[in-house]
Amino acid sequence: MKFLSILSVLAFGLGVQSANALPIHAKNVALESLMSQQFMSSDYNFNGIVKLSNCSGALVRFEGSKDSDPAMMLTNGHCYEAGVFGGMMDANTYVYHKKSVRSVRFLKNDGSMKSGSVSTTEAIYGTMTGTDVTLYQLDSTYAQIKKKFDVDALTIDSKHPTDGQEINILSGYWQKGYSCKIDGFVFELKEDAYTSKDSIRYSKDGCHTIHGTSGSPIVNANTGLIIGINNTGNDDGERCTMDNPCEVTADGQVYAEKGLSYGQQTYLFYTCLNAQGQFDLSVNGCQLYH
Repeated sequence: MKFLSILSVLAFGLGVQSANALPIHAKNVALESLMSQQFMSSDYNFNGIVKLSNCSGALVRFEGSKDSDPAMMLTNGHCYEAGVFGGMMDANTYVYHKKSVRSVRFLKNDGSMKSGSVSTTEAIYGTMTGTDVTLYQLDSTYAQIKKKFDVDALTIDSKHPTDGQEINILSGYWQKGYSCKIDGFVFELKEDAYTSKDSIRYSKDGCHTIHGTSGSPIVNANTGLIIGINNTGNDDGERCTMDNPCEVTADGQVYAEKGLSYGQQTYLFYTCLNAQGQFDLSVNGCQLYH
């Protein structure tokens, strides 16, 4: 899981050259930054990208969202508030319309930080089962954010992405971007107690994401639409352990490779939208865990 605990953030801020992806797994932040293969921020447009205390994220909207709607922010399930303090939600659980107050800061187009922030009001939905997402509602509308910060939301694509598609992964936490292609889809991706389905595998060159890139949107390089969300990668070559996800085929074969990184698809949100375009787990055919 590619996030940073609050303890690691504090340690890094104090000049200690280590940071935890999780309390049990120490990481050298400076070394990861040096070896991450990230591109310079000037190569990307960071409009709509946000920075959280422990993760990356994005200001997002659905295809039918109105400018007058309360804005939404997307990040990983393991970036939910519990992750700020080192824990994560359990497998086979979810949060739904749960009160939440956390600060969200926007990046400028060039990757530098804008002044000011907005706040979340609730976690509309979050889970680490079948996928790894948290969708938040913010305290401002899209129109208000546009007026105050000159930031536009990124639209989540309603269609399944395609193999070989060129993608950009934009990290608000590190203010850096990555570019590569989709290198197929994984039937099941297992990491400790967590299982994701139909995960996106990145090609080996360009998208070796690091801790802190959790929650970064995966953007179709041609359309600018969000097709997924970055969430994990194999750090050490182990199989199916925390920070070392393994691929499992439909017939049960297991494969793991050090350095492979993965994301989760986001079109599934559209299977849970009601007639008013609002996220609703009671919608018939909703494919997200509940």
